[in-house]
Amino acid sequence: MADQPRLKIAIATYGHTKALKSGEVKIAGVDPDFVEIVPIIGAFRRMVRDVEFDVCEMAPTTYMIARALGAPFIALPIFIMRRFHHGGFVVRPDSGIKVPKDLEGKRVGVRAYSVTTGVWTRGIFVNEYGLDSSKVTWVVDDEEHVTTLKLPPNVVHAPDGTSLASMMASDELQAGFTGPAGIGRAGPPTGAWEQGGQTAAQVYPELIPNAVEAEAAWYRRTGIYPIHGLIVVKTKVLAKYPWVARSLYDAFVEAKKPYIAHLKGTDGNSADETKYRGLMLLVGDPLPYGLEANMPSIEAMLTYGLQQQLIPRRMPLEEVFVDPAKS
Repeated sequence: MADQPRLKIAIATYGHTKALKSGEVKIAGVDPDFVEIVPIIGAFRRMVRDVEFDVCEMAPTTYMIARALGAPFIALPIFIMRRFHHGGFVVRPDSGIKVPKDLEGKRVGVRAYSVTTGVWTRGIFVNEYGLDSSKVTWVVDDEEHVTTLKLPPNVVHAPDGTSLASMMASDELQAGFTGPAGIGRAGPPTGAWEQGGQTAAQVYPELIPNAVEAEAAWYRRTGIYPIHGLIVVKTKVLAKYPWVARSLYDAFVEAKKPYIAHLKGTDGNSADETKYRGLMLLVGDPLPYGLEANMPSIEAMLTYGLQQQLIPRRMPLEEVFVDPAKS
């Protein structure tokens, strides 16, 4: 193609993206310049704050907030990370918290109010278990990706020099998220950001002990399979090269095929392989792309964002996603 754009692309290397990044799968009409950002969460911040890349992986809730505030990029329905969110939320055994409703009046740790894990879990607690999220004090210890986000009054920052893990251990928090979304790390996203978090001695019980069964029942009833990563493209790129949306979409679809075949045909036991192979038993394709297959999840994400005061209005679908089939 005579006018072939060179696009700066920031995505992580997953089993379903490595063929794209290695060049084994081509992006038709595009000269890709892949940029390696570790951890990839650092690219989210650089994109929402400086619009540094032409194409970028991004947390869906970060994107939803940025787009509502007028960000000059738009999402493609390429969802490159998925997981459920009934689990990964723990409580102190002495907190008296037995069900999500009991979180009212308590202090709960989450890395940032808009972190995707927090948004999905709060949405589930609110819509499935009757929690009034405004009655919980959400304690954060990191920046929001979108610095102009106005936080609700019941969101407070942890004191300087403390971490959510230390606050949980000292009963300054009664509950919190595990892993990078909460007590599993200390400080902002750097190369070693999971150091200094929860220790092996700090093992707390899950609020929903039968999380896997609850997730499966919820999915069968609602069709919601939470989105945990998507792809955004600068709007000025699409204005000049509208066919890029379809080229990118087709390339991601093609790159995913050998990974799905790998999951079906081997016993690889990496964390992602174990997760997605298990999810296949419930959802079929563990990484479904496209708008139609993901509408329950997209609608839920927008609903939860509005409920949690992350976006000022519910955006129409065409303002949030480009449909590659129409590009």
